[in-house]
Amino acid sequence: MDAMELHPVVAGLFARGRRRTVRVAVEQEYVVADADGGVVPIERVRRAAAGAMAAPYVTFEPGGQLELSLPPSLDPVGDLAALTADLRTRLGQVGITLLTIPVDPRMDVPLQLTSSRYVAMQRHFDSIGPAGRRMMRRTASTQICLDWWPGAAGLEQWRVLNLAGPFVAAAFARDGGRLSTWLDVDPTRTGFDDRVLRGDDPIRSYTAFALGATQFLEGAGAHLTTLFPPVRPRGTYLEVRFLDAQEPAGVERAIAALSQLMYDDAHRRAVLRALEPEQANLPEHWQAAATASLASNWQEVAA
Repeated sequence: MDAMELHPVVAGLFARGRRRTVRVAVEQEYVVADADGGVVPIERVRRAAAGAMAAPYVTFEPGGQLELSLPPSLDPVGDLAALTADLRTRLGQVGITLLTIPVDPRMDVPLQLTSSRYVAMQRHFDSIGPAGRRMMRRTASTQICLDWWPGAAGLEQWRVLNLAGPFVAAAFARDGGRLSTWLDVDPTRTGFDDRVLRGDDPIRSYTAFALGATQFLEGAGAHLTTLFPPVRPRGTYLEVRFLDAQEPAGVERAIAALSQLMYDDAHRRAVLRALEPEQANLPEHWQAAATASLASNWQEVAA
């Protein structure tokens, strides 16, 4: 695989929308526990969730974490709360609990999704260290998806989310060490630094980022799905992936902060002016965010 093969596929990830829409969607992950605190087989959870309102939006992560991938909504927090409450009631009837925590404290969580993709991913991460297994099997996040605009504003959106990322992550950090786990997984694949912002062409920069990561799946498209940057380009929207799993109040505050960064022109440009000189310091900022020593700076950045 080379740049000529990757570039057009990456370009599709950076297509961006045609209009300045302001939609928000939430993808919420939960740790799943049995009545005795044990791990619950995915198929048992799937059966119990079959009649829930949230059933069409339920997917699973490799360790059995349940994810609700909700469509854009005018009231994303309200929808998330209502669907989660109904889902918890149904799962609770068979002794299954959903926990909104960023890291599963159980040490013996098995790999429940054993497709060739996840087996190959685990094999690669094992060659680096134990963080890959922790990430795949034991972490949970709140991911927020926001509309990506055309023109110069869209380029600003891409840059501001990446530059402000460590400050926002620190402001919404919870106990457990999820972010420190991600920093240790595979830096060439997770990109918690400034590598996707280098140069004037984000498509070229992201292509270089993708080429720098070890390929363990065939094809450019498949390879790109194994990259986990803190902000992921998704064609017409951007997916914020760096937040710990949040309770509803945290989700609401995170949406407000990220929407202001994305959709308020004056605020976005003010934050960019403040943070552009910090691009080279992003690795240090992410490390500080992982140890909670950066949280006090967010209000200054957002002012």
